[in-house]
Amino acid sequence: MARDKQAAVLNALDVAKTQWYHFTAIIIAEMRFFTDSYDLFSISFITKLIGRIYYTKQGTAKPDTLPPNVSAAINSFTLCGTLAGKLYFGWMAW
Repeated sequence: MARDKQAAVLNALDVAKTQWYHFTAIIIAEMRFFTDSYDLFSISFITKLIGRIYYTKQGTAKPDTLPPNVSAAINSFTLCGTLAGKLYFGWMAW
């Protein structure tokens, strides 16, 4: 029964003329891709900044970096959060 309703909705979208809601769906999908990409690509710069801000010792000329275990934890939490968000919001959209 539920599959018949989903098939009817998808069929109605397939045969419908291109309208504003088609463009809205495309824009929403691209916004999701942009925010995911921005998050994943910017985390390397963010970890460098965190290292420079919080792990530099006073009086040294050269800025320090994050310890490898802290950097790995931040990167893994970012990937796990992205996966959890995709699963949760994908389920909500279904």
